[in-house]
Amino acid sequence: MDSAAIDRFEASRGRLASLAYRLLGSAADAEDAVQDTFLRWQAADRERVEAPEAWLTKVVTNLCLDRLRSAQARHERAAGAWLPEPLLEGDPMLDPADTFEQRESVSLAVLTLLERLSAVERAVYVLREAFSYSHAEIAGILDISESASQQHAHRARVRVTAERRRGVEADPASARRVVEAFLAAATSGRTERLVALLTDDVTAVSDGAGLGKRLLRYKTRERVASYVRAGFKPTPAKRRLAGGSPAMHIARVNGCPAVLAVIGDRVVGTVAFEVRDGKVASLRGIAAADRLGRLNAAWRQHEPGAPVIEAW
Repeated sequence: MDSAAIDRFEASRGRLASLAYRLLGSAADAEDAVQDTFLRWQAADRERVEAPEAWLTKVVTNLCLDRLRSAQARHERAAGAWLPEPLLEGDPMLDPADTFEQRESVSLAVLTLLERLSAVERAVYVLREAFSYSHAEIAGILDISESASQQHAHRARVRVTAERRRGVEADPASARRVVEAFLAAATSGRTERLVALLTDDVTAVSDGAGLGKRLLRYKTRERVASYVRAGFKPTPAKRRLAGGSPAMHIARVNGCPAVLAVIGDRVVGTVAFEVRDGKVASLRGIAAADRLGRLNAAWRQHEPGAPVIEAW
């Protein structure tokens, strides 16, 4: 392959990775899809490719759809043990992030909701909402009619909007203060302080550090507070599992405030929050090591401030 062809692909690599991440919810799978796209580009008769960007978008999108439809992917997601892979603020896979819709499309909440859509609905939603493709362009990418693209987009938008909580805290500084108060309450042993910081419809989801086959889900303020109080209570067994006594940092993950448990330069777990009206509306706890690889790589390049808790 000549250098011009390589340069043309590399100019699109970041956009392709961002698209693949939104479609798959996994940075590792997105990187694989982009690499497979490069191999297709390498083998293609490039002289006959009139619009390289459109060609590459079509290839990576359909590779992602194949992955979503695979038996393994359906089993993993149907088993209820799947959460999106969290990414640290500044990760290029979170781009573009210029509009509200683009930022929403990469939040852990929306990535989780997209799991409930069909593969084609998910692709149409992402291409339309996050990348502003026209329905004519989407029709060409997915080999469907323009009217079908419009119908898929409408159904996807209705489903996401119906289940998506609105009014999430937009001001990062305000949201951080709520999370700091939450962390102080969670480690204080005073459950009533914790309950007061939760919305009436709060939910919590945890991967249980990847030790179980299903996600752990909690509803109601009292149950969520009980789960959080138990989860944030340090014990020798938890420290052995983590590999030490982690420091607690507050950062931003997928556009939301998050608590990161860090030992040395290694993130061993993260809890991402959605804050609404000055209270915590949802929590997502992720500690399975195979979901933290890219976040860890980014954290090692990060210059964190002082931890909120130096040793848990």
